[in-house]
Amino acid sequence: MVYDSLSVIKLKNILLVTVPDDPGDDIIQELQMKVLDAIETYHSKGLILDISNVHIVDSYFARTISETSQMVALMGGKTVIAGMQPSVAITATELGINLGEAISTLNVDYALDIFTDNFSAV
Repeated sequence: MVYDSLSVIKLKNILLVTVPDDPGDDIIQELQMKVLDAIETYHSKGLILDISNVHIVDSYFARTISETSQMVALMGGKTVIAGMQPSVAITATELGINLGEAISTLNVDYALDIFTDNFSAV
């Protein structure tokens, strides 16, 4: 599969993905596959998913992000979701979305701090 719409940035042993502001279903599906491929390729210990540009979500987006987080956990990694807007938090709650073991932070800087504090020995 060829991925052109999203960039997965490798920072030491973690991955960083910034989600575009109005991701369609195809972008979200691409995100999931690209992240899982990169976790396997780079033996990454975690994922920072920057959703700070996203202001509106639908059920497919919310469910796929939740599932991606669970898949990363099954592959031995941790997911930190960074930059969730209040409107996204409200919608995700109304949809009953459970992020499982994913951690949520206000921004990418805080997410990097979490990985630095928790995985400094990795």
